[in-house]
Amino acid sequence: MASKGRPYRTVLVDGFEVLIGRGAKENDDLTFHVAERRDFWLHVGGGTPGSHVVVRNPEGLPELPHAVLEAAASFAAWFSKARAAARVEVHVCRVADVSKHRGAPAGQVELSRWKRVKVKPAAPADADVLPDAGGAPK
Repeated sequence: MASKGRPYRTVLVDGFEVLIGRGAKENDDLTFHVAERRDFWLHVGGGTPGSHVVVRNPEGLPELPHAVLEAAASFAAWFSKARAAARVEVHVCRVADVSKHRGAPAGQVELSRWKRVKVKPAAPADADVLPDAGGAPK
């Protein structure tokens, strides 16, 4: 897939940059070193392993447009162990609400508050995936 050499895939949805982690260690890097506190963070619920998904929010919007939220949540479901399910619960919050306990395994986080959305897992369309664009790690 695109974005080779980065700890995440980059997808564009209605002008919003969506970053999708590639593995546990990369999820940590994406969530705690690449994402901004005002960005939105998504992950499948129920302790199911999967990619951390970050939607960039440079304007500091209070909520994501519904279509962007649905797409990002469907990507979080697709890049998880719940991919084969008909509908998957995905947790959505601000990156500021994501934390990690000292000594916790890579990729494992805690959320102070979140909302739930149920979606059908879906892979990003090839046309949406950006070839190694935007969001270089800081």
